[in-house]
Amino acid sequence: MASYRYERSVYTAGIGGAITPAVKGLVIANVSVFALEFLIRSTSLGWLDTTFRNAFGLFPYLVYRRFYVWQLVTYLFLHGDDFGHVLVNMLMLWMFGCELEKAWGPNRFLRYYFLTGIGAGILTCFFSPLSLTIGASGAIFGVMLAYGMTFPDREILFWFIFPMKAKYFVLLLGAIEFMFSYRWVSDGIGHFAHLGGMLFGYLYLKRAWRIREWLAELKWRARRRRFRVFEQREENDRYPYH
Repeated sequence: MASYRYERSVYTAGIGGAITPAVKGLVIANVSVFALEFLIRSTSLGWLDTTFRNAFGLFPYLVYRRFYVWQLVTYLFLHGDDFGHVLVNMLMLWMFGCELEKAWGPNRFLRYYFLTGIGAGILTCFFSPLSLTIGASGAIFGVMLAYGMTFPDREILFWFIFPMKAKYFVLLLGAIEFMFSYRWVSDGIGHFAHLGGMLFGYLYLKRAWRIREWLAELKWRARRRRFRVFEQREENDRYPYH
């Protein structure tokens, strides 16, 4: 079975701020699971490491054949034996997630985080059915997309060097991931998961906007209909039929 991990140290930005409650909780959870994985590997129970990863990593075959649907969530907290992997993911979560949580609140932020992470897993199941996928990068890419859509003109640093607006940063991310996924590059990085996080994040954000507009229109039409009924009743009372 093929195996790969998510994106590592590629994108950085000069933002962050005081850590927020939801982001803090996610960081603690990811680091705790990483520590647990390390303890399992460092003991004589090496077989338990494989069992743990098979149970909680994302194996598409197990998801749609044996209904291990929890893997669409649990794989987000596994990072294998690579400290740099979990470190960069948590750094990106802090950089982009704290601002979003301040703007949205913790409940909406967590809902969005897991939706994009699950969406990343779903797309991976379709396009990489024989791969083991672990890591939070799918959800992180969704968070970066939301940041670019929420604060489009905010300037960030790409690779800590090149200043650019957040909206262009997100477009660049999407173009890079699409290019590598389109070419089916086998580089050990979950490009389809990254695209899945961005895709589901975009659909969620646009759908939320349309639902609010649709509900406002329905409310306006209902009021207009009630007003017309009231006018018709007044007219009937004024000019009753004989």
